[in-house]
Amino acid sequence: MPYQWTSEPYESPQVLKLWPHNALPARGMAAFVLTTFTLICIPTLPLLGTPILWGLLPFLLAAVWGIYYALQRNHHARQIVEILVLDEDSAQLTRTEPSGDVKDWNCNRYWTTITKYEDDGPLPHYVTLKGMGREVEIGAFLSEPERVALYDELTRVWFRRPRE
Repeated sequence: MPYQWTSEPYESPQVLKLWPHNALPARGMAAFVLTTFTLICIPTLPLLGTPILWGLLPFLLAAVWGIYYALQRNHHARQIVEILVLDEDSAQLTRTEPSGDVKDWNCNRYWTTITKYEDDGPLPHYVTLKGMGREVEIGAFLSEPERVALYDELTRVWFRRPRE
C-alpha cells in the first residue's frame, strides 16, 4: 500500500503518510527508453547509407523524445505527499504538490467527519475529511481498493484515542 502509519496505534500523535504508487523507477524508465530506441532502430538498419535514413531519423528521434518527455512528466506529477497527523484533539492534513506548494488543513478531531462517496465523487470511493467549514480530499491518487482500505483504516483509527 502506498500509505503507512508511521506511529504505533495508541501513540500520540498518530501520523499517516500517503504517496502515489511508483510502478516505474528511474532505472526502469531508462531501460524502457533505451529498449524503445533500440527497437525503433532495428527496422532502419537496411537504410544505413541511404538518404531515406536521414529523412526518417528526425521522426524516430522525435518519437523517442516524446516517450521520454511523457514519462518524465508522469514521474513529476507523482511527487505528491500527504501527511495526516492525528493528535488527541486535532487533525492536520498537509499536502505537498509536485510544484512544491504546500496546502494545510486543520480541524478539531471531534467535529471532523470522514466521508466516502461511493459514486458521487470525481472518483469511485472518493474519501474526504470535513471540518471547520471545509471538505478536503485525502488519497485521491490511490487506486480504488486502496481508497476503500484507507477509509476503513481511518474510520477505525479516527475515534480511537491514544492511551494515557
